[in-house]
Formats: sequence, C-alpha cells, structure tokens
Amino acid sequence: MKNSFQFATSALALCVLLTSASCSNKSNAPTKEDLDAINLKKGDIILCGDADQIFGDVNFETSCPDIVKEQFALALSMLHSFEYDEAEKVFAKVLDAAPDCAMAYWGVAMSNFHPLWTPPTEPELEKGSRALAIAKSITQKTAREAAYIDAISLLFHDWKNLDHKTRSKMYEEAMAKIYLDYPQDKEAAVLYALALDGTADPADTTFSNQKKAGDILKALNPDQNDHPGLIHYMIHTYDSPALATQALPAARKYASIAPSSAHAQHMPSHIFTRLGLWDESIKSNLVSADAAKCYAEAAGIQGHWDEEMHALDYLMYAYLQKGDNVQAKEILEYTMTINEVSASNFKNAYAFAAIPARFALENKSWKDAADLKPHPQSFPWAKYPWQQALIHFTRLMGAVHLDQLDNAHAELKLLTAQYDTLMAQKDPYKSNQVLIQLKAAEAWIHMKEGKLKEALALMAEAAAMEDLTQKHPVTPGEVIPARELLGDMLMAMNKHTDALVAYEGVLKKAPNRFNSLYGAALAAEKLNLTEKAKAHYTQLLSFCTGSSRPEIAKAEMYLKKVEG
Repeated sequence: MKNSFQFATSALALCVLLTSASCSNKSNAPTKEDLDAINLKKGDIILCGDADQIFGDVNFETSCPDIVKEQFALALSMLHSFEYDEAEKVFAKVLDAAPDCAMAYWGVAMSNFHPLWTPPTEPELEKGSRALAIAKSITQKTAREAAYIDAISLLFHDWKNLDHKTRSKMYEEAMAKIYLDYPQDKEAAVLYALALDGTADPADTTFSNQKKAGDILKALNPDQNDHPGLIHYMIHTYDSPALATQALPAARKYASIAPSSAHAQHMPSHIFTRLGLWDESIKSNLVSADAAKCYAEAAGIQGHWDEEMHALDYLMYAYLQKGDNVQAKEILEYTMTINEVSASNFKNAYAFAAIPARFALENKSWKDAADLKPHPQSFPWAKYPWQQALIHFTRLMGAVHLDQLDNAHAELKLLTAQYDTLMAQKDPYKSNQVLIQLKAAEAWIHMKEGKLKEALALMAEAAAMEDLTQKHPVTPGEVIPARELLGDMLMAMNKHTDALVAYEGVLKKAPNRFNSLYGAALAAEKLNLTEKAKAHYTQLLSFCTGSSRPEIAKAEMYLKKVEG
C-alpha cells in the first residue's frame, strides 16, 4: 500500500509540474510547452555506418497516426541497437508531428533506460518521468499500449526512494505479464527477454534468466528474422563461456542487419571473444572504433566517445591473445594520447585503467606494471574505485615480481582501501571483483616471503571465487585470470601436474588465451606429455602467425624437435 501511495503521489506531483498535460481523462493533445518541458534531444540523425538508415526490420503496431509510423519504426529499431541518443531524436520528430502519440513518450522513456548499461542518471530519470506523465494523460491509446506505458513507468517509479535493482525487477515482472497477455506480440517477447537479461544475477552460474530469455528468443526463429532486438539480445543472452556457441550465428549476422549502428558493429565481438575468434573480434572492433570516432566528430562531441574506448579495450585484448605486440603497442600508445573524453563515465574509466594494465601483465613486463600511473591524471578517478583497483593490482604484481615487497605491501593497502569503498557503497559485484584481486595479490606476496602453503591456499581461493563470477559486460575479460595466476604460481613451485590442470581450466572458460595455452604446453612438456604439449603448442601457433613474442619461437623450436 505504501508503494502504491508513493506512486500516486509522484504521479500527482508530475501532473502539477505539467499543468497543461491533463492527468484527467481528456484526449486533447499535449501542447508545445508540455513537449518543451521534457527537454528532448533533437536535431539531425547522426550515422557513421551505412548512410541509408538501415537498422533492421521492426513492425510494432500502434494507434499513432499513419504519418509517423515509418519514423516510429526507425526510432524503435535504433533503440534495439542501443543507439539511445539518436532514437530519442527520432521519437522527438514523431512527437513534433503527432504530440498525441502515446507510445512515442514510451519510446523516450525507453531511450533513457539502457538496461544492460549503467543505471539512468538523475536527469534521465526526470526526463523519463515527465514523458510518461504525458503518456498516461493521453486517453487515445489501446489497452496494450497502456500496459507498455505502465510497465516502463515502474522503472521510473519512486526512483528517489527505490533502488535501481528493485525497479528493474518490477519492470521485468510487468513485461512478463505483457508477454503472456499478448502472445502474438513479437516486441513483447523481445523486450521481456531483454528485461530478463537486465535483471540476471552475475553470480548465478545456472544462468536461469539467460536460459529463459534464450528460449523466448529462439522461439521467434532468429535464423529467418532480421529483427535487430532479437539478434542483438541473443548475443547478450549467451555472452558467457557456457552458452556462447549458441550466439555465434547471431554474432555473425547482427552487423549486416543493422549496418547503420556503430554499436551493432562492436557487439558481435562479445561472442567472438568468448570463443577465442580473435581475427573476427579485431575486424569487428576496428570498424566499431572508426564509427565511434566518426560519430564523435559529426556530433560535435568534445573528446573521444566512450564507444571508441570500449572498442580499444577489446582490440587490446584480442591483439594480445594473438601475440601481436606490434598492434597492441599501437593501441597502448594511442590510448596514452587521449586526454579528453566525452564523459567521465564508468566505461571510459575502465578502458583507461585496463588497456595499459593488460599490456604489462599479459607480457609479464613487470617494470611497466610496477610503474603504471593513472592516465589521464585529470580524470576523476576517485569516482571509480573498481577501476582504481585495477591500477593498484597491476602495480602490486609488478612490485612482487621485482622483489620490491615494501612497494607491494603499500599497494596492497591501497587495494584494500578501494575494496572498503565499494563495500561501503554496497556494490557487491565490484567489491567481489576487488576481493579476488586482493586474495591473488596477497597470495603472491606470501609466495615471495616463502609462505608457500598460505600462498597456494589464497591463490586457489581467488581462482575458485572468480570461477563463480561472471565478467562484467564492459570488459572482454579479466586483466589476468586468477586461475592463470594460480597456474603461474604452481609452475614457479615446480608443481607441473597441478599447473597443467589450472591452465586447462582457464582454457575451458577462455579458449585460445595466449598465456594459458603456452603455460599448458610448457607444463605438459615438463611432464614429458609429448602429445599434449604438441597439441597446445600447435593450437597456439594456429592463430599467432607472425608474432614476435619469445613464446612463439619456443613453441616452434619444440615442435621442430619432436616432429624432426
């Protein structure tokens, strides 16, 4: 009863704010002043992919006038490819022509939701709330349209008091009802699947939400369908090691369905990364990075757009797995020239921290790791404790391997401080990620101090924790997997049998990871398991042609010797 009362009170307050948008049962269209109060994004549509506005095939019946149906379909197709700003612009054009189109206000709210990204900001929540107050005031809408509007209203309902997770769950449950009430409505099915993905628990190793979403999407015949949301959300649904193969057809299809979407060029690389298809991931992210740079220039964005930074992190990861340090170093050097980004946000913070950390850790360049400094220094790093933790962890690992234990202990204290901050912020996922790094870091300090039993116990605990945790969508993978670090530790202790098990465990989650393949091959070689060593070395060479890394020369030498 309390929540219902709060919702009614919030709605009433919005009605007072929007005085000319009647909250009674009148059918008169909202005025220009009502529309201006929403503060809609407007202007020319900016595209940096295919210029023909090809975003896929959607067919969503509404009661809006025929003159806006084509634009409404375009806006919705953009929304399904997470082109949120451009989708809102098109919904604004719909409202300019037909201010009584209730579902266009729904579209504005959806453009400010982005369920798989970070939660809406306060201005976005304000905008969505204003748009939905008008949508509710319009009586010329169907019962189905009212259900959609009521569902998304739950996401914006009482947002000052209810947390995002609770509101997202309320929205998911409302979409489940629409899905059941309108079984012929493809949009209901697609959006319900997205809602399930948005509320999936990252610690759920049974993937219950994802499997349910996948069943819904597969029932829509994705192989014979060009619906952008259906194909896009298949990729998100199966973006985990255990499920990724099921999304490979969608990954190879999505970019051609929505060639005008920059995001559609990047998204397939989530699956390519999961399956170790490095060349396909590189191709996808090169196109995505170029499109992102084009968009930033065309939109007049000051600094680099976060979609470019996101693509660069995926490129760094893929190049490193191919052993291509030439291209990886180019990414690193280019990143170091970037001093201004369009927004000081979570995605940019992660890319700035992860790109140099990956290069140092994957190459075991311990001095570079120990000397790592946050870049750019003007970035508001204090807002992003998880990303700061990546830097401290990298510096600590560098210090440990250089036998600078005083520095390692100092970094351990700083890493602990970031963990404490995340715990105070009640962010269980990110605090758990940092806790894994804390345990791994302390394990390596113990090893250097001669406490081998304690070191192995802590490192094994960190690896077990990471096995039970899904990666965040912002990252192609951990900067260094805990189980791979366990393998490295076991190799240093000459426990080759256990090291082989550890490395092969990593490869089950992350196929074609350079260091784990090499580590497995080396461990097998030490154990005189010739066939297994040959298989791992051969696999490594199959996708690392032209690499200058010393491990490749070692692999070639071994194969020449045993096949000789």
